[in-house]
Amino acid sequence: MPPAGPSPSAESLRGLDWFIFFLADVQTGFGPFVAVYLTTQKWTQAEIGLVLSIGGVIGLIGQMPGGAIVDAARSERLVAGLAVATIGVSALGYAAWPIFPVVAAAATLHAAASCVLGPAIAAISLGLVGPFAIGERLGRNARFASLGNGIAAAVMGTCGYLLSSRSVFLVTFMLAIPALLSLARIRESDVDATRAHGAVAREVPDANATSILRLIRQPALLIFAASILLLQLANAAMLPLMAGVVTTRSSQWAPVLIAACIVVPQAIVAWASPSVGRKAQQWGRRPLLLLGFAALVIRGLLFAVARDPYVLVMVQVFDGITAAVFSVMVPLIVADVAFGSGHFNLAQGIVGTATGIGASMSTALAGYVSDKFGSGIAFTGLAGVAALGLAMIWLAMPETRRVR
Repeated sequence: MPPAGPSPSAESLRGLDWFIFFLADVQTGFGPFVAVYLTTQKWTQAEIGLVLSIGGVIGLIGQMPGGAIVDAARSERLVAGLAVATIGVSALGYAAWPIFPVVAAAATLHAAASCVLGPAIAAISLGLVGPFAIGERLGRNARFASLGNGIAAAVMGTCGYLLSSRSVFLVTFMLAIPALLSLARIRESDVDATRAHGAVAREVPDANATSILRLIRQPALLIFAASILLLQLANAAMLPLMAGVVTTRSSQWAPVLIAACIVVPQAIVAWASPSVGRKAQQWGRRPLLLLGFAALVIRGLLFAVARDPYVLVMVQVFDGITAAVFSVMVPLIVADVAFGSGHFNLAQGIVGTATGIGASMSTALAGYVSDKFGSGIAFTGLAGVAALGLAMIWLAMPETRRVR
């Protein structure tokens, strides 16, 4: 008989659910609301762009150090709690003192804290349920994150409209409190530190199995990181580029249509993510990776030929499919590859770095192509990049699913 899996308490599992929900609420406040708020404070676009770039650079270079910090931590809950508190303080800084030094420091702190939060959540999840149940747990995580994002965007948008754009950051600060209370419900004794780091208990230490060099040389990790870079290179620019097209064709309804383009994928992620986690264990990882890339290829091609703004909103269904797949598959495959190494969170940082590089290149390249050759060619090019990622998964990516 296979060994029994971990049995975390229902209180810890529910605590993780609500921690992720409120954390998504907290993080939502640092999206497009930053630019809106700073514009109302008479900031120039150059100053706003500089602050956003500071956060982007810190977020990119901090991925691997953030993962290493979580791997070295004795308590993932403590790391996550400190990160949430830091983000809450950052939000308060935005609201209280919207001057450049304070806002730049807040953006830096928020980006640095975010670099450890993602790995910490995945580590807590793995520590709670173990490697054989992590797929379904990650699907549940994605559902609560999506619900949190959608509800928070509506609440913050309403507050910003009825009160002021400053109120968005006050709401963000206040939402950090229930996030911390939810985190406190996760019992420390339920989170196995060895599992949380992707390690396994050994009677005799095995330096080769836990070598960082051995981990980063694994073909599966390198191929997957490269495919995620291509995914972000193809995906990150699609919605901003499409938003520009919608605004040009239907400026009056553009805000509503763009909001719908955000809500539709979130709804699909909330609905489908738990099923993705279950199917990943039944079918394996590769079929779902192929599905996610195929949906991205189709989305890019449809954006290239569609003219009706309302059809463009419908095309966002494919974005929901891609998002549902990769919100689960990225940490799941990293957990597969890093199993036994003790460096699960460092491996997450490696893939996170690839994500950041692809996303940062995407908007610049797509914007240049769109200006020179038109949006249709830009969307076709993005679809071609996604097709390259699809081919990489089909031809080179090994199956990483583990069975008991």
